[in-house]
Amino acid sequence: MNAKVLGFALIIIGAVMLIWTGFTYTKKEKVIDAGPIEISADREKSVNWPPYLGGILLIGGIVIVATSKKAAKGIALQWSG
Repeated sequence: MNAKVLGFALIIIGAVMLIWTGFTYTKKEKVIDAGPIEISADREKSVNWPPYLGGILLIGGIVIVATSKKAAKGIALQWSG
């Protein structure tokens, strides 16, 4: 995988994780299952992550993009010389 693509993906994921710190979803769970009688309830579950994790991914993506530009420029100079 290209380093720039990975860097930009980390930047986007990090920014999204900074903006949205989690999400919730509804899951149907069986409460009673006794022969032909079945009772279920909707339970709300949540998935959360700390905002600093998004910041770490964002900074990591910026570092990868910045260093890949320097490496690409150095390779171009070697080939032209």
